[in-house]
Amino acid sequence: MASLAAPAVARAQQTFSWKMTNAYGPGAPFYVTGPGSPTYFCDLVKQMSGGRLTIQHFAAGELIPALEGFDACSAGTVEMNAANSYFWAGKVPAAQFFTTVPFGLNFQGQNAWIYHGGGLALWEELYKPFNLVPMPMGNTGVQMTGWFRKPIEKIEDFKGLKMRIPGLAGKVYAQLGVDVKLLPGGEIFPALERGVIDAAEFVGPYQDRRLGLQKAAKYYYTTGWHEPNNVTELTINQAAWDSLPDDLKAIVRTAAAACNTISHTWCEATNAEALDDLVKNQGVIAGPLPKEVVEGLRATTKTTLDGLAASDPKIKKVYDAFLAFKEKHDKWAGVSEAVFQEQIRVGGV
Repeated sequence: MASLAAPAVARAQQTFSWKMTNAYGPGAPFYVTGPGSPTYFCDLVKQMSGGRLTIQHFAAGELIPALEGFDACSAGTVEMNAANSYFWAGKVPAAQFFTTVPFGLNFQGQNAWIYHGGGLALWEELYKPFNLVPMPMGNTGVQMTGWFRKPIEKIEDFKGLKMRIPGLAGKVYAQLGVDVKLLPGGEIFPALERGVIDAAEFVGPYQDRRLGLQKAAKYYYTTGWHEPNNVTELTINQAAWDSLPDDLKAIVRTAAAACNTISHTWCEATNAEALDDLVKNQGVIAGPLPKEVVEGLRATTKTTLDGLAASDPKIKKVYDAFLAFKEKHDKWAGVSEAVFQEQIRVGGV
């Protein structure tokens, strides 16, 4: 009996030392450090595993450039990478749907789709040819539309703007005549300050203030149509994942799920003070986009996403699944969150 159990015991005691790269630069709150961040995840896994799985974290530029983590993890150069799936649109166009969808689902809805609505299985299927295992590891919640050097009063005001905007929203803006730029976080402020771009979105008040974007533009729109949530993606090299015993796999999944919630609640706890400071003390003009502009963006989003689905069967498969889940979830959200926001939260106590 003891001899039969020995291999399992030996495997359970095996230790693993991995590397994780990151698309974001050193010291970035949420994306690198702080509650629910990738470094928090690495520490959590070490503690939960009793040191059997240790993960050395490298921010962007410390081991590889910012947006090369997908390839490095796919090739097995590193075992893990933290980023957002829409950065890989050029390699895997359908991946964008696993970060966020314009006019899509909020934090609760996106996680419901991923964890319980078939989203994770689709994500795994999409990444399997690249030898990658994906899962969510964070979420900012709803993001701000972004910073503009001039006010946006009508849909035509977007035409000709040079704007930093990733993901599916960038495709929508491009249809409206925006010159879309994909810049890492650290390059946004200098580009906006020098007029290389006219507008930019990053995350939300706390993160945006840290980058100093309020010093380069003053119009800050609050309507997060483009990113009603934003998933931090953890990818794991398939061979490395297969080498882990089941208990360490469970620890990785559990730690990632914990960080998904902890990171989101950290954003919820920090953004209010930052927005208040930006408006009261730093001269920022914050408010929602005009209703007519939002409706124009909604119509353009549908045309854009329908066109993308028609051009790529993998996009169509993911998009159709997303829409089917959203239709069901919207019915519940309409009698739960929507009513709470409209009737309960606004009135206070």
